[in-house]
Amino acid sequence: MASARAWASRLLGVAALMMAAATHAAEVSRDGLTLGPADSKQVLILHASNSVQVFKGVLEDFSQLNPGIRLEYTELSTQQLYQDTVDRKRVDPQARRGPDLIISSAMDLQTKLVNDGYAQVHVSPQTRALPAWANWRDEVFSIGTDPIVMVYNTDKLDATRVPHTRRELLSLLQAPDLPLAGSISTYDVQGSGIGYLAATQDTRLDSMAGALLAAFGRNGVTTHESTEDALDKLERGEVTLAYNLLESYTRHRIDQGARLAIIYPQDYTLMLSRSAILPKQAPRGDLGALLLDYLLSPRGQDMLARQSGMRPVNASVIAEAGVRPMALGVGLLVYLDALKKRHFLDLWRAAILPPGEESR
Repeated sequence: MASARAWASRLLGVAALMMAAATHAAEVSRDGLTLGPADSKQVLILHASNSVQVFKGVLEDFSQLNPGIRLEYTELSTQQLYQDTVDRKRVDPQARRGPDLIISSAMDLQTKLVNDGYAQVHVSPQTRALPAWANWRDEVFSIGTDPIVMVYNTDKLDATRVPHTRRELLSLLQAPDLPLAGSISTYDVQGSGIGYLAATQDTRLDSMAGALLAAFGRNGVTTHESTEDALDKLERGEVTLAYNLLESYTRHRIDQGARLAIIYPQDYTLMLSRSAILPKQAPRGDLGALLLDYLLSPRGQDMLARQSGMRPVNASVIAEAGVRPMALGVGLLVYLDALKKRHFLDLWRAAILPPGEESR
């Protein structure tokens, strides 16, 4: 009898564990992830531009530390993250709705949201420990950095011809045999926040940026909407080289066996931040702050580095390589001025696109 009772007790224990696992199971879709108990009254909504697959391990770790919280993550483009925040306030400025935390690789758009009054202040030991460039007004914070790199398909470009600077890339685009004709890709800056940021920073830092854009146009450059889109084209052999991609996503593909290689431009390498804000309309800003502080904690920074490939904030300055992260702040708003933006996009379209075309 005792043995039967023990067996029944074990069965009940297994059933309880199975039920608990079911309520905490991850629900993954192409553009979203849900973690934690379905019946939880503590619901944390996260909207971010981070790839679900790349960010999944980090969020699972947070969920294990906070098993009572239901975390609902949606992956959105940087432009949509910005526009949705603006639209929510326009429709109903008093409503508590939308995400509790927003993370975007378009640090200029995040800075603009702060400048225009869409974010709330958050001060904690974790935010206070950030270097000055990674915290602006206690409202927008770098959670990690990502170098902007060139990437090429190693089966399609001989190692002896790989460009290591933008001047060398320009020379390759102008070579008599046109090795990159119809086989180079860059961001469509009209629809990509990160693409626009990278391209405007190029214009600010490089006197040859205009000549490089013109050479892209003459070589029939194609445009990509995201780093993932460009990496797909590179892996399929549709393009040989892609300009201005995120290192972290590229490293993830290479680790999975993709025959790709990364070029860190020796003239300068841009280092952008994945930046986070707590929107003023957040229904559970306290939970958003909890996740933010986890991401900035030593454990969170380690998880971000290992799982998503981002560089920890405190390891983002690489002085010997001339790599320094772009600082959060008003300097990022220059090319978001409506007149400057229209002028830049007009010049970009004239260089990149044939007359009458909006994308290629």
